[in-house]
Formats: sequence, structure tokens, C-alpha cells
Amino acid sequence: MKKIRIQFLLFVYDNTQKLYRKYFKKKKRQWAFSQQQLLSFEEDTLGRKLGEFYKKYGFTMIPKMENHDVHHLLTDCGTKFEEEIAMQFLLLGNGKMNAHLLAAIFLGSLILPEYFRIYMQAYRKGKRMRPFYHWDFEELLFQNFENVKDFINQRETVVLY
Repeated sequence: MKKIRIQFLLFVYDNTQKLYRKYFKKKKRQWAFSQQQLLSFEEDTLGRKLGEFYKKYGFTMIPKMENHDVHHLLTDCGTKFEEEIAMQFLLLGNGKMNAHLLAAIFLGSLILPEYFRIYMQAYRKGKRMRPFYHWDFEELLFQNFENVKDFINQRETVVLY
């Protein structure tokens, strides 16, 4: 039964994400870097980690949705469907608010209620994090991945002299 529920959510997602990009992301531009270029970044950079993420999971970059994939890396949210919904809860806790996010949270809670405890944990995690949902991560691709992650998680960055 769970498989059918997830298939339904995937159907809804596939049929709404193009509309979301068209109407909610119309002013946003696609990143200037390709997946292959990301893999050529220095080893510990956010850009390289993102390229490795795409390669590891066999994903392709979706124009205007690149920040979403960075969110996965920085929040340690996985890519299973229930983890995708948990990430939407995390982003809500972090301050993001739009119709697409609220619809994902509503449908995800309705169709996969057995994960609600995980969703609430993600929401609280998002509240504890420094607000990042609105950042343009393309500008940070050359930065050290762990430093960016620590900053968002409000942890002290170790500085070696």
C-alpha cells in the first residue's frame, strides 16, 4: 500500500514541478555550471560535493532547482520520498513559505502520516538552523563545504593558524 501512495506522490510531483518552475521561479536563472564542471571544483568545496551528489545518486540538474539539491547536502536529508517531505518541513521551520512547500507538506502528511514524528524533528531542526532557504548557493560553490554547513548549523568553524 505504501508503494501506491508514493507512486501517487511522485505522479503529483512530476506533474507540478514544471509548473512550479514556470510560475514560482520565472525570475530565477539556471546556474552557469554543468554537473561535469562541478566535479572539477576543488575537493572540499560545496561545488565538488554537489557534483559528487549528482554522480552518486544518478541525478541530473534541474534548471532553476539547483538550490534544492544543495539543501539535501547541507541538511543531511536523504532522497527517499519521506525524506523529501521531511526536508520541506525543515525548510518551513527555517522560514520558507510558499504554496508549493505547503502543498508538499499537506499531501506528504496526509499520504505518509507514519513519518510525522520524523517530519516534526526536521521542522525543529530547521528552526535551530541559521536561515538559509533564500540563499543563492551558486555564489558559494567555491567555498569549503564543511564551513558552509557549520555556519548554517550555527557551529563554530575551526580556524587553524
